[in-house]
Amino acid sequence: MLDASQPPSNLPNSAGVGYKPQHFAQILEDPGAVRWLEIHAENYMGDGGRPLAQLRRLSEQFAISVHGVGLSIGGESPLDPDHLARLKHLVGWLNPASFSEHLAWSTHDSHFYNDLLPLPYTNDTLTRVCSHIDQLQTTVGRQMLLENPSSYLAFDESTWSEPEFMTEIARRTGCGLLLDVNNVFVSASNLDFSPQGYIDAFALDQVGEIHLGGHDTDQDDHGKPLLIDSHGREVADPVWALLDYTLAQSGPKPVLVEWDNDVPDWPVLSAEADRAANALQKVPA
Repeated sequence: MLDASQPPSNLPNSAGVGYKPQHFAQILEDPGAVRWLEIHAENYMGDGGRPLAQLRRLSEQFAISVHGVGLSIGGESPLDPDHLARLKHLVGWLNPASFSEHLAWSTHDSHFYNDLLPLPYTNDTLTRVCSHIDQLQTTVGRQMLLENPSSYLAFDESTWSEPEFMTEIARRTGCGLLLDVNNVFVSASNLDFSPQGYIDAFALDQVGEIHLGGHDTDQDDHGKPLLIDSHGREVADPVWALLDYTLAQSGPKPVLVEWDNDVPDWPVLSAEADRAANALQKVPA
């Protein structure tokens, strides 16, 4: 049964990082500003071994956020019952401080795509996404956070703005929201809208977690700059500025630094967490 009496996130309003196994010993010895860690759910759905042993040890010292990347919340097909069962088992024994997924799709028929693909924001999509979230929350017995995507195109048939769409999902399902500030910046650049205007329209009171990450700059077929949400480098200065803008309106929130590709040595990632902690320290409670 879904326990709606608990908030979707019990993470501390402090800095966290996406956990990588090569940093295990250093995180325990010298975590710096890091007070919580995020894992990708799909990496911990096995029955044992070193990954789960390390995760159990980390959970003794840090709050843990479980971030799903493979459920395909926005897909047209029903949610995979085997994936749901594995997710329920993980969340059940770990009892994380937060669980989240993406507003995206990654499956079609029996095929799985290693990308988080965009959705048209229509009433039909809204109904389908809400149904999937209801099923997910009932299965795992807890509320989730839903993350805004990074976008590289817009759909002509969309009748909702993204902030309005996510606000309505939260209203209908009782889920919380995960605000990825880098995704906002990437989408705003690619689709030519104001990132600050997006933040102004977002339901910040529903946000249980904020993400930051690095992006790369490319060009589209017409030579226009195209930002790619790569998670393979440090957070760009304009994204840090957008975080400051967001926190000034929302108040302190848990802030995560994601670095999933070309992962650096721990001191480099720890320095990014320090910068997130400094941003939080400037925000009045």
